[in-house]
Amino acid sequence: MSLSSGTDYTTVDVPVRGGLLRAAIWGPQDPAVATVLAVHGVTSSHMQWAVLADALPGIRIIAPDLRGRGRSSSLPGPYGMATHAQDLADLLDAVAVGQVLVLGHSMGAFVAEVFAHLQPHRVSSLVLVDGGLPLPVPPGVTIPQAIQAILGPAAARLSMTFPDHETYLDFWRSHPAFADNWNDAVEAYARYDLLGTAPQLRPSTAVEAMTEDSTDLLAGESVPRSLESLLHPAVLLWAPRGLRDESPGLYTQETVDAHLQGRPSVRAELVPDVNHYTIVMGGRGAARVAAVVGDVLDQEVVTSP
Repeated sequence: MSLSSGTDYTTVDVPVRGGLLRAAIWGPQDPAVATVLAVHGVTSSHMQWAVLADALPGIRIIAPDLRGRGRSSSLPGPYGMATHAQDLADLLDAVAVGQVLVLGHSMGAFVAEVFAHLQPHRVSSLVLVDGGLPLPVPPGVTIPQAIQAILGPAAARLSMTFPDHETYLDFWRSHPAFADNWNDAVEAYARYDLLGTAPQLRPSTAVEAMTEDSTDLLAGESVPRSLESLLHPAVLLWAPRGLRDESPGLYTQETVDAHLQGRPSVRAELVPDVNHYTIVMGGRGAARVAAVVGDVLDQEVVTSP
């Protein structure tokens, strides 16, 4: 057992198609306590949830490294939202968990929706953080061009190598999203991300996984089908600034309103003064996400038979 935050933390490796999926468990190891299944973004890992875990003491958080990322990076394709959903089901089976609140950030929000569609009995509610609503591809723009426009340097980073961890930390310290938001959890996240041997250390996300998942997210059928048939109560939390702290971010009030029109089961809330990363990895953003997760869990207790 090791600690990545002030909350009890351990990791497990569970069998899935092609090998072992790494997952972290924060909080009580008692499966009877309230449990959150937390799903990270397209080039991330479970380590993005450390700040949130500290903000939710007494809550059990299960967070995988998705196939092709972190310590699950060697798991083979095919990738895609439905594949990740099946991996989540296998993970819950392995740790003997029944129904959970599913929390997804960025691509993880789309995975959460597809999981709720394919495994509805496993999901009580959804909390979608800066993701889950369609990201349209403009006419005349190819999918690779759209991926580059949305992810930009985040995608380019995956093809880079670094001589040591300090160089990689300097890369993240100068990132616009973290220039004024550096903390111990972000440093631990960056250190965990590197694989290989110096001086050829590389980010752990497989380029093929990022590309295939992004293509499925933008042009596949599983996401629109899952959103169209969404029946679970859901909260969408969105950031006013994007991946490089730019304004606007992935969504605006107009696009949120347009996508959620006629969807009374989804409540949307802008989290002020955060960007795409700090909405979960900064203290202010994580505190608001934790408060919403706590409120949803409390409501589930009140309304359960």
